[in-house]
Amino acid sequence: MFTGIIESAARVIQLKKENTNLHLTLESNITSELKIDQSVAHNGVCLTVVAIDGNQYVVTAIEETLQKTNIGALNIGDIVNIERAMKMNARLDGHIVQGHVDQTAVCKDIINKDGSWIFTFEYEKDLHNVTIEKGSICINGVSLTVVNSKINEFSVAIIPYTYEHTGFKTLKKNNVVNLEFDVIGKYVKRLMGL
Repeated sequence: MFTGIIESAARVIQLKKENTNLHLTLESNITSELKIDQSVAHNGVCLTVVAIDGNQYVVTAIEETLQKTNIGALNIGDIVNIERAMKMNARLDGHIVQGHVDQTAVCKDIINKDGSWIFTFEYEKDLHNVTIEKGSICINGVSLTVVNSKINEFSVAIIPYTYEHTGFKTLKKNNVVNLEFDVIGKYVKRLMGL
């Protein structure tokens, strides 16, 4: 479990394909605090640390992950939002995030509001995921609040701190992002048979 409060960033150093898997070597200022077998969210995708060497570590994305997330679209030099699993005795500053991406979305618009930014995203409605006004959404691992909810589109408002300390500062129109919809909303939807 994660909170969606980004702890740090990691830079993609190497990408190595092996059969249907993709091994990602990343460099981060918190690598020395990681351990093998630890779960770390990468742009909201829960991946397991499989090797550590100095300030670099390796995670592996399997075919299922590559099909449902934007991990396979990463390039060497890209910056990834990372967060270690939450401690059960700590405050939950964001919302409950599982690290299991539901689907991807496309950034349709970015509006600079002279002190904040409005990002609008569109996602395929065939999977029947929904957002609600003032509800929680996780975009590339970042816990955010929905400010404009439509059938297959929503917006979020980004404060300067979040903009500067996450991948939002490099996000552009037409980029693909990972979405994890609110887990409580998913259970309610399932119980209602939607």
